[in-house]
Amino acid sequence: MAESYVTVRGYGSGEYVEKKSRFIGSIAPVADVGEAEAFLAEVKAKNPGANHNVYAYLLRDGIHKRYSDDGEPQGTGGPPVLEMLEREGVVGVCCVVTRYFGGTLLGAGNLTRAYGKAARLALVDAGKAVMSPCKVLSLTVDYGLYGKAAYILPQYNIKTLDEAFTDAVTLTLLIRADRAERFAAEIREMSAGKTEPEVVEERFCEME
Repeated sequence: MAESYVTVRGYGSGEYVEKKSRFIGSIAPVADVGEAEAFLAEVKAKNPGANHNVYAYLLRDGIHKRYSDDGEPQGTGGPPVLEMLEREGVVGVCCVVTRYFGGTLLGAGNLTRAYGKAARLALVDAGKAVMSPCKVLSLTVDYGLYGKAAYILPQYNIKTLDEAFTDAVTLTLLIRADRAERFAAEIREMSAGKTEPEVVEERFCEME
């Protein structure tokens, strides 16, 4: 899997008013271009009376990125939103700033600052998350070893996703990938080689 990356924890929003023009920032994590476009469409649908829906998105690969001024003077909308995302070091995100015109022309400098400010407020509201490569493990132990296994889990900051108690105990566990082999080695030693965690899935998750 790839290295850790920084994104937003979830949806966030923020509003900034400049000379009666309302700038409403909306941000969300996105996995691909399709999700970014769907989020943009969702924001537009919620604001049918808006004058502009400026946006920028930056995917996890750092290559796929796009912005739009959506009718504002060139460079005053999309670029400051994209620059904010890049400056904050977040990827896998789409940010839309909706503007309701207040009747007074703002000029290029004020527009640029207003769009960047609303985007930043949305990011702060959403919060940042460091996503690390993780593994979902399935571990089956007999009841005699269950207590020992349960004791080991916190040492690796493992999250228990599920427990099934039948003729044995089956645990579904979430662990950071860089700790998985050490944990597996300790389980093998504890069980005299009879038990081995099985990798069920690899995913990115927020885990210290």
